[in-house]
This record gives sequence, structure tokens and C-alpha cells, in this order.
Amino acid sequence: MNAIYLVIVAALVLTLAYRFYGAFMATKVLVLDSNRVTPAVRLNDGHDYVPTNKWVTFGHHFAAIAGAGPLVGPVLAAQFGYLPGTVWLLVGAVVAGAVHDMVILFASVRYDGLSIAEIAKREISKASGIATSIGVLFILVITMAGLAIAVVNALYNSPWGTFTVGITIPIAIFIGLYLRYLRPGQIGEGTVIGVTLVLLGVFVGPWIQSSWLAPYFTYTKEQISVIMAVYGFVAAALPVWLLLAPRDYLSTYMKIGTILALALGIIVVQPQIQMPAFTPFIYGGGPIIPGPVWPFLFITIACGAISGFHSLIATGTTSKMLTSESEIRAVGFGGMLVESFVALMALIAATSMFPGDYFAINTTPAVFATLNMQTLDLANLSQMVGENVAGRPGGAVSLAVGMAYIFAKLPGLEHLMSFWYHFCIMFEALFILTTIDAGTRVGRYLIQELGGMVYKPLKDPHWMPGMVGASALMSFAWGYLVYGGSISTIWPLFGVANQLLASMSLAIGTTMLFRMGKGRYAWTTITPMIFLTITTVGAGYLNITTNYLPKNNYLLAGASAVMIVLVVFVISDAVRTWLRIGAEKQTNIESSNAKF
Repeated sequence: MNAIYLVIVAALVLTLAYRFYGAFMATKVLVLDSNRVTPAVRLNDGHDYVPTNKWVTFGHHFAAIAGAGPLVGPVLAAQFGYLPGTVWLLVGAVVAGAVHDMVILFASVRYDGLSIAEIAKREISKASGIATSIGVLFILVITMAGLAIAVVNALYNSPWGTFTVGITIPIAIFIGLYLRYLRPGQIGEGTVIGVTLVLLGVFVGPWIQSSWLAPYFTYTKEQISVIMAVYGFVAAALPVWLLLAPRDYLSTYMKIGTILALALGIIVVQPQIQMPAFTPFIYGGGPIIPGPVWPFLFITIACGAISGFHSLIATGTTSKMLTSESEIRAVGFGGMLVESFVALMALIAATSMFPGDYFAINTTPAVFATLNMQTLDLANLSQMVGENVAGRPGGAVSLAVGMAYIFAKLPGLEHLMSFWYHFCIMFEALFILTTIDAGTRVGRYLIQELGGMVYKPLKDPHWMPGMVGASALMSFAWGYLVYGGSISTIWPLFGVANQLLASMSLAIGTTMLFRMGKGRYAWTTITPMIFLTITTVGAGYLNITTNYLPKNNYLLAGASAVMIVLVVFVISDAVRTWLRIGAEKQTNIESSNAKF
């Protein structure tokens, strides 16, 4: 099958979905009010609540939500063939993911930028609020670890990639200061300077790798893990305008630009999809994903179709940046659809590889030897990129190889395979790190909210000791898991955690719709909630019984069980609230009729 057909179908489906279903959600379901003052304007404090240009906000939000999930998840899910992932990415993004993101962002804006846990307390009950806080914090730590492990596998022993990714941090700080003090409001000017500097960092990378500076940018997995945790701490503690927003905004240009370039490359090169529509592994027994296509596909593609992590970004930072409610459609609904397109491009890049090469990269040599598969271009690919790419599981390397192979097929670019490979590694790392910095910041807010129940000063987000301490605790928690973990142990748990959080968020959003008197539109959130809850609880149960317990991994088994219990409790409490609201409405109707 020619990959160009998938690109065209994806672009048409997502564009039409934004035009019609996005408009329906904005005007009929949520009834966005552009005249309503947003919390960013009303509570502007110059630190967390900061009115921000619409496209800068979109850039931050997209960069934060589009982490490893839309890149790594679809690549790993290619084990099942190209068709299951394609269908779920398109259908799930429209009817589940975009709705989830838009509704939760709207809820947080209406609740002055409060977190998802605080919204649960207001909408459902205090008990659900506490359960959500514990569950979200627990899930967030696992999510950060799951995203970070992909960066570790991509950047260790890679001076080119480490330099190019690292240089974006001082560039972002410079642009933040530039727009804040030197040239306030000159977004276009700052963008040109920032993007130029980021691209310059990419082109300097090859020189760094071959120069005397290479050892200073060459780190082991353990060292990269520590560096990332330190970065997460710094990003969470600094003002949002200084590092978080400008870095995410600038990297978004590279992300979207690269994906558009990949889509154009697919149109020009017209690679064939080498992976079959379905592989024998849809029934289970795969070397990458341990279970059958249902339910494991839906936790493997943990972003790109729907992601609970998005609710943390929407309620943690984005809701504090919007200048008008009318921006919620573009940022929330539109951001999710763009992420779906990114995920589909990643799936195409992975499935355009010869199946034997794909499995050789994404499994250890010992596991690959049991598959009785032959490689085709693996040796040549390793030689062309300048690194041995075999036996590097996790999805990041195989995606970079697939993307580089497509770029190198463009006329006049055949000799730049090594450059494109390292460029794609950097591109993936930028995606993931922008999620980590925003996620760590959200974790800081949650720790302060929970800690404030015990020690009141912690509740104040501006109290310096609490801000620094919460940032350090959050960074240490996920950094510890990354330091001693692997993609095979963390990613399945991350997928279950992420989708359980999405189920919980949809339940909270549904409750808000009922309270707003929009019960007739509650099907927009209830339908994806039911499907996702059943699927993810099933995946969690199978993970515990067939993956963790047989390997005596009691920590991960216990973590999965705790998350399932917390989420089921919140959803059950939400259902009781819906019934109570319905009963109260019926009583009011009967009382009103009795007067006549």
C-alpha cells in the first residue's frame, strides 16, 4: 500500500472533524463565551497566571501534550500491523481525545485555572477530589518516567543529540528575557531569532560530535537520567515565561515543521507500507507488546488518540494562559487533532520499514533470534546513520531510522542519511522534554495542593520554600524510576496509568455538563469514557495477571491495582452524582408543575 493514501485520508478526516465536530462542541455543548474574562487576565500575577498570545499558548500546549506518546506509542503498536493503529488514531482522536481535552480545558478556565483534582472536589465530592489528587500524582510520576525513558534511550552516548537538545534551554531563557524586557510584545521578531538559533544548534551538532568537545556531551544512561531530573526541577521552579513557554513555543515550530516536512516527503517519495495490515501478533505473543490487540493497542498508543496526561497540562498551565474562551477550541480540540496527525506520520515512518528490520531494532538480539525473521536493510541502515541501530528497543530509534530513510530519498539528499537520523533523534527528544518540563510543573502544583491540607503555607503556589521543595520532590520521584527502569517495565504501566486518568477526566467533565444543564449532550463524554474504562481496566488486569505477577514484579502489580481502584471509585462517585442531579431536576420539574 502506498503511504500517500494514509496521509491524504488523515488530513481530510482531521480537518473536517475540526470544522464540524469542533464547532459543535464549542457552540452547542460548551457554549464558549469570548466576552467572559479568563483567569489569566483576572488573576494575572506574572508568574503562573500570564495572559499569553493565542499562538504562543497553542505552541506551549501542543509541545507539552505531544511528548513521547504520539511518537513512541504508534511505532510500538506497529507490531499489530498498520491498520489497527491507523483506525484508532483517527477515530479515537476525534470522538474521544479532542473532546476530552476541550472539555477539561474549559472546566479549568471556568474554575480559575484549578487542577483536575480540585475540579473533581467541586463537581463531584471532597472524597473524589482527594482520590483524584492521589491518583493523579501517582499517575503523573509514572507518566513522567514513561516519557523520560524514551529520551534516555535516544540520547545516551550521542553528543550530537545531547548538544542540540541541550542548547534549546539557554536559547529559550534568552527569548523569554528578550520578550519580557528587551522587546516586549514583539512575538514575530522573537520567533525569528529563536527559531534561527534552534536551527543553528542542529547544524552545529555534527561539528560537536567530531570535535574535542564531544566527550563533554557524551553521557551514559544513568547520567542522562540525572540530568533530565535536574532539568525538570529547574523548569518547574522557574517562572513560566522564562523557560517553559518560550522553549515549548520555539520547539513547536520545529516539531510541526518536521512533521509537515515528513508528510511532504511521504508525498514526494511515496514509500510503500511494508508492514501488513494485520500481523499474527494481534492475537498475542508479540515480542514488543505482551498481549493481544485488544486491549493492549489502546494502552500502547497512550497518546495520539486520547491521553489523560493532557488534562494535567490543560488544568495545570494552559488554562492560566488563555486570554479568551474562544481560544479553547483551537488550543484544546485543535491541538489534539494535530497530535493525531503527528502520531499517524510516526506510524507511517515505522511501517514503511521492512518488518524484519523493524523487529530487529525494537527487540533485543536474543528475542529477535527467536522470531525466525530475516533483515533486509538493517546493516546498510546502521552504516548510513553511523551507529548500530539493532537491539535498541523503545520505538525512538526505529522511528528516527524510518524518518531519516524517507528524508534521504528526497532528490539531492541521499548523502545526508546520518544527518537526518540525528536530526530526528533531536526532534523526538524535543517533543518529549517539553512534556516533561510542563508535567513536572503540574506535579509541583499537585504536591503543594495535597501538602497544603497538612501544612497551610504549602497551599500558596508563590511560597518559595514550598515551590522549590515540591519541584525537587516531583523530579526526584520520576527520576528515580527512570534511573533504574527500562522501556519494557515502565511503558505498559504508563499506558494503563495514562488511559485510566483519561477515563477519570471524562467522568469529571461529564459531571460538569450535567451541572451546566447540558445533560442532553453528555453522550459526547460518556461514550468514550465507557469504552476507555472497560478497555483500560481490562488491560490493567491482564498486565497484573500475565505480565507482572508471573515475573514477581509485585511493585508494578500493586501500582496497577491501586490506580484501578482509585479511578473506579471516582467514576462510581461521579455516576452517583449524575443520578442525584437528575433526581433533583425531576423533583424541581414536578414541584413547578404542581404550582399550576
